[in-house]
Amino acid sequence: MITRFKATNFTVFTDIDITFSPGINIIIGKNGTGKTHLMKAIYAACSLIDKRVDRTFDQKLNGVFMPNSIGRLVHRSKGRNSGSITVYRRNEGEMKDRSISCSLTTLNKTEIKSNGWSEDTRSEAVFIPVKDMLANAPGFRSLFSRKELAYEEIYLDIIDKAFLPVARGKLTPERERLLGILNKAISGKVVEKNETFYLKNRAGELEFALLAEGFRKLGLLYRLIQNETLTRGSILFWDEPEANLNPHLSQTVVRILLELQKTGTQIFIATHDYILLKEFELAAKEENEILYHVLYHNENDVIKHISTPDRDSLSPNAIDETYARILDDEIQKGLKGL
Repeated sequence: MITRFKATNFTVFTDIDITFSPGINIIIGKNGTGKTHLMKAIYAACSLIDKRVDRTFDQKLNGVFMPNSIGRLVHRSKGRNSGSITVYRRNEGEMKDRSISCSLTTLNKTEIKSNGWSEDTRSEAVFIPVKDMLANAPGFRSLFSRKELAYEEIYLDIIDKAFLPVARGKLTPERERLLGILNKAISGKVVEKNETFYLKNRAGELEFALLAEGFRKLGLLYRLIQNETLTRGSILFWDEPEANLNPHLSQTVVRILLELQKTGTQIFIATHDYILLKEFELAAKEENEILYHVLYHNENDVIKHISTPDRDSLSPNAIDETYARILDDEIQKGLKGL
């Protein structure tokens, strides 16, 4: 599990140090406060836990962020500058953290340090981006490999994971329960033929390109659970689960995430959605280990953070503040009509 993230002069962060829950981490904040950057940086590190992966940390960061050059990830300032990030993790039963760090300069020089980070073990890290990719899967990998597409590497990674073969053998009770929830929500199951994904039900097979995008998101979850990419010990990063999702499906998403956490998946989500937060608040139990992280600009325009298990104590909370303002405006408008 990921335990901590430190950054100095890295992208939007000048100095930040965040400790995470082994369960669910919900990241909120206004646009430009670094929610996606935080998850991308940690995901890049997680992608290298399996020592058979032939990439260095700076190479993976470059692929995930896709800057013009690696030095562009250094926080903007006058003149030359340098920055660094360190990600910490701990295996179950261990007492000390392992770590990986990348120092970089505006002159594109990098230095990588690792303290027991990589192991000879299968480790799954999954990043679900805002944009659905399964409808674009046919031919994507070959075009990407020929550099005919300008996409961040997270898009290729999620397609590769969706194409992993379905696990053989009898379903575990946990997987059967999760797939049952999703089957009911999308009215079918997900199948793949010739690099095309379909929703299969009694009416036949409907290609993902013809599905509502909200169903595509749930279909992706179905596939990742079906092929055991999301399983005990895996780490899920999901950027704005609410995007293109009808609010009535938010309860299903939250239910799935809580179930995944109970089965040993660590979860990071970034959200702007009041309804999603409320669904978590209503459904969560103490054993779910939810930690909220607020990223915000202070009076000096420096990004800071607050972490708390108590949603009611979140401050500043742009989501609740906006809904409170809308409610107040509605009341004032009603009073004017009296």
